This record gives sequence, structure tokens and C-alpha cells, in this order.
Amino acid sequence: MAGVQVRYRIDATARDGHRTRFSMEVSGLRQPTVDVVVPSWVPGSYHLVNYVRGFRDLRARAGPNGPSLPVDRSGASRWTIHTADHADLTIDYTVYGHEMVTEAFDLTPEHLFVNAALCLPFVDGHLDAPIEVELQVPPDWKVVTELEEVRARPPTYRAKDYDELVDSPIDAGHPLVVTLRPHGIPHRLSICGEGGNYEVHRLEEDLGKIVDATIRMVGDSPLAAYTFFVHLSDVPDGGLEHATSNSGVVPRTSFEPRERYEWFLGLESHEYFHLYNVKRIRPKVLGPFDYTRENYTGMLWWMEGTTDYFSDLVLRRAGLYTPSRFLELEAKYAKGLLETPGRRSLSLEELSRIAWVDYYRQYEETPNQSISYYVKGHLVSMCLDLEIRHRTETAASLETVLQVLWREYGKPGRGLAEGELQAVAERETGLGLDEFFARYVRGTTEIDFDRFARYAGLTFSPKPKPADDTSPTPGYLGLHHREVGGLCRVTQVLQDTPAHRAGVSPGDEIVALNGSKVTGTSFPKDLEGYPPGTPLDLALFRRGFLRHVAVTTGTPPPEKYEFTPVEGPTDLAKRVYQSWIGVAWEPAKTPGPAPRPS
Repeated sequence: MAGVQVRYRIDATARDGHRTRFSMEVSGLRQPTVDVVVPSWVPGSYHLVNYVRGFRDLRARAGPNGPSLPVDRSGASRWTIHTADHADLTIDYTVYGHEMVTEAFDLTPEHLFVNAALCLPFVDGHLDAPIEVELQVPPDWKVVTELEEVRARPPTYRAKDYDELVDSPIDAGHPLVVTLRPHGIPHRLSICGEGGNYEVHRLEEDLGKIVDATIRMVGDSPLAAYTFFVHLSDVPDGGLEHATSNSGVVPRTSFEPRERYEWFLGLESHEYFHLYNVKRIRPKVLGPFDYTRENYTGMLWWMEGTTDYFSDLVLRRAGLYTPSRFLELEAKYAKGLLETPGRRSLSLEELSRIAWVDYYRQYEETPNQSISYYVKGHLVSMCLDLEIRHRTETAASLETVLQVLWREYGKPGRGLAEGELQAVAERETGLGLDEFFARYVRGTTEIDFDRFARYAGLTFSPKPKPADDTSPTPGYLGLHHREVGGLCRVTQVLQDTPAHRAGVSPGDEIVALNGSKVTGTSFPKDLEGYPPGTPLDLALFRRGFLRHVAVTTGTPPPEKYEFTPVEGPTDLAKRVYQSWIGVAWEPAKTPGPAPRPS
């Protein structure tokens, strides 16, 4: 079927509200029927979505002005066109787009954002056909994309195949665009959206530091150019990686204070690191893609969780996290894991395989039966890194494994087979790692964070209350709630907690504690008045009927955990710490004496 070519036209000037016209010219066909298909998912977002819902009015004809051709809706996201042996077809349709998220087709009077999977269907059997995309946009709009430009007017771009098209967002409107050149590689920052408390030169500087630290960690870069798409919004959605760009949708107030800005830097570091891990170092099943169904792999924990770990390490190496802040955030990840009962239910490999129906389809029982493969994958990667640094006496690390994966798999475009990751890590480090992988990747063994921390001269434990904090310990029930019309509605009940043992259920509406009225906003504060061990009469409505539940408050989980220096670490532990954190190990700081009253 050589010689098939596809050309799309998007007319952003002929809007009807948020709906506009598309045309799709297919040439070089030699078949009696052809199917055009809307993808059911986009790479990097592992769940099936009803992208086809905004499509309407699909018609086909022979050539640009030929007779109409029969079209059958042969599936929810598929149309079969009877070509009558015509080699060239024109397909017209409209799409509604009004959702500015990371995987989006969004059209407003000021803006056009195209993720091709949502509005540009593919020709079944011809995913490898070369593609052009022509845009009809207002003359004062600027177009930003990493696709190759064919001509400036009208703006027209080329993709070598459909995979490259889906992997190359198109943004048009009035973005603020600046270019930085770390390692001599042009990286554009394209900021779209009104408002924003950012300082553009600070963003240039800090993104440049992230790029520099990432390239130094991996060893080199495959890029000729790259774009950071940043969309400012009141509905934050996160980010989505692409081979030569990433698209983020963030609150317009993401840049102050420092804690919010660190979240933004973490998002950009994570998505940028994906240009290596996922986009090039990848499981075999993740490219070429089947856009019509789930693409299962047991390695999403490495693709996402390990990326998340490395992206934090990049921020440490870039000087954007201090050593103490880096360790504080690792401890925060560990707290999230330890407070989720579902951490004991599924291995990382199984969590990876069922992400399509689990992580992206969370419901009231999720925390009791599952855990994020991002969070657990992040922490297992940290522990594996410390294990390798300790056992090789800092001659190797997880970075060593990353670098060989890049050289042998990422650069040549060779996918990893299922189960191959462990063998690569063992070969490159010279270690037997089967016990580690059996426990923490293929199994559900509880992670002993303190054991791994000691490899780096640290301990891991709950953070004690300050000596001058005399506030009483509040009671704990082990449920999550939200305020609904003033009511306290239970959303989740954690396993093996007082509320779970007492039979409290999601959907219950708590109205009183020991006869005293509570509301959705007052409930946490009210509970502080009932310390651990206090019997409670919980008055609640369950499916509209009043009930009384007897429960005894428990002790809440630790508010914070921390990594702290050990007393008298070994020389090896100090070397592990320095190779990991990038600065010399230091003993814990002794609190100074309290100030004398004047």
C-alpha cells in the first residue's frame, strides 16, 4: 500500500461556538474500502477515553470535488468509507473542542490547542503514511509546534507518520515565547493564558538548570529543539510528555510562594525527563502504538515512578532543591505510601499492568486495594539506587543503569522486553538483584525505609513534635470526608481503622459526635476534642435513615516522617550520601539553647 499520503486542514476561523470544520485528504489508495479511526487513548495517559464524542457530520467524496461516497459508522470511533476504487478521498467533519487539559482539542476566540489524537483520525493500516497539517488561523496568531514547517502562509507542517503527529502538539494564539539554549540546544518556553504570577527570566534560568542537570545525568541529548508548553488556567491538570515537547496545564498562581513554584518545577522536570524515559527508553509495547485498545506492560512503575524519582534528583543536582528539601520531599512520599493500606495488595508489576482500569479509575475503595505506581515506583527506585550505591561501594548507581539503558535501548530505538530491566541492571552493576526485585517489584514486601536510609548515613522515622508543643493528640477515625451542602459526607474509609472496624461506610453523612452537631467544615476540629481512646456515639444518616454507630477513637498516624543523620556513620555511608545527594554528609544540627527572657 505504498504511496498513501494524508493531509489535514483545521479551520479555526470558521468557528460555530467551539465547533469548527476539518478536512482530511487521503491520496494513493488502492482498496475498495478504507476505515478512518479516532484514537481511544493518547501515549503517556494510560486510560481509554471517549475522544470521539465531539465528532459530527462526517462525509466523504472522491477527490476534492468528486461525487459523494457511502460512509458507514462501523464502530463507536470508526467510519468505513466505500471508495468505489477512487485513489483520492476528501473527508469533511466537525469537532467540538472546549477543554484546556493536557490531552486536549481546545478552540476559543483567542486560542487553538491541538493534540492530534482528539481531532485528527488516522487511516487504518496506514499509520506510517506521511502527513501534512494546514491551519487556517487569524493573521495575527502565532503558531508554536515542534512539527517541521512546510510553509508559513497558511501555516503548514509535516509529520513523518501518525505517531509523530500525535506526539507533537500544536498551539496557536498569542503565547509569550522565549528561547533558552542550554548545551546549545534551543528550548522554547511558550506561555499561553491570561494572568500569571511568574517572572519570565526566573523561569528561563530555572528551566535551563533543569535541562543542564538532566543532560549531565544521562550523558547526552537526542534533541535538535524542544518546547515547554505552559497553559495558565484556573483548573490545573498536570502535564503530558512528548518526544520533543511537553504540555502542562497549571494554575496561573503556580509561581509564588516557593512551595507552589517547587510543584511547577517538579512537573517540568518530570515531563522533561520523559524525553529519555518513556519516549525513547520504553517497553516494546509502547511504540508503535495500537490506538484502539489498552497497551499493557509491567514497567509503568519504571516509566513513571522512576522518572519521578530522577526528576527530583535532577532538581537537587540543579540546585533548585536544597539537600534538606530533597530529603523532606522523599519522606513526604514515604508518608503517603505508609498511610495507604492498599500498598500491601499489589506488586508494582501488577499495578503497572492494571493502570488502565485502576489508577485512572479510582473510587471509594481504591486506597484499600491499590497504591499509585508513581508513588511506590518513586520510592522503590530510591531504595534500589541506595542498594546499588551501597553494595558497589559507590562504583555504580541507578544512574549507571539509566545511562546504559539510554545507550543500548533509547538511542537506537530498541524497546525493552518484559522482565528485561532486572537483567540489564544486574549486568551493568555486577550485582545479583533478584531478591530486591522479588520483594519490591514482583512482590508486596513492606519497604524498610530505615534500612535503606542507613546506607547513606541516615535514619527514617516519624518526626517528633517540638518540645514546646503541648497540644493534645487528636482522636482519629480513619476516614476521609468532604463538605456537601454543610453536611459531613464520608468519601473513603481506610482499612483497619476505628471507622472501618465500626462499620462506617462511604456515603454516610455524619451529623453529630456524642450528641453535638457537626458539619463538613467543623468535623476535623470537633474530632480534636475526643483524644485517642474516647468512646463516641456517631450519629449519621445512611441512605437517608438515621443510625447510631459506636466507635472508639484511635491514635492518628504520624503527622510527618523525616530522614535524619545517624550517629557515627561509616565512611562508606558518607560516600554513599555524597554520591547521592551531591554534598558531603553532615551530622545533625544540635538545637541551640532557648533564648533567655528579657
